[in-house]
Amino acid sequence: MRSFICKSEEETEALGEQLGRAAAAGEVYALEGDLGAGKTAFTRGFARGLGFGGRVTSPTFAIVGEYLGGRLDLFHFDLYRLGSSDELFDIGWEEYLGRGGVCVVEWAQRCADAFDSDTIWVRFEKLPDDERKITLECDR
Repeated sequence: MRSFICKSEEETEALGEQLGRAAAAGEVYALEGDLGAGKTAFTRGFARGLGFGGRVTSPTFAIVGEYLGGRLDLFHFDLYRLGSSDELFDIGWEEYLGRGGVCVVEWAQRCADAFDSDTIWVRFEKLPDDERKITLECDR
């Protein structure tokens, strides 16, 4: 487990970018934290780290956004509106896992039973003065 303190949205994006540069095909990053905790900012940086230069937004209504053309494809999920893991599997979760890209999943705790032991959990905690504590945890 590793924790980081980010003092701004830019620092949160920079941490995401650093992890995106190091990401490997097939990895899953499960993000959890309250609204406004920095999950989407982290994902913007992560996409940049993969070499994607376009606009990245939270796919709250679409459930998944695909960012193609970087070093690896990024599949950005937002599970806020899902009620169960069954709904995640219904939209093709297993197919996305098999496409050789990286999955970053906001609100992952809503479908925690869909993730295996290789999942990298990224927990966001709001601190005073607009700071964020971001903790990475993996069973590997």
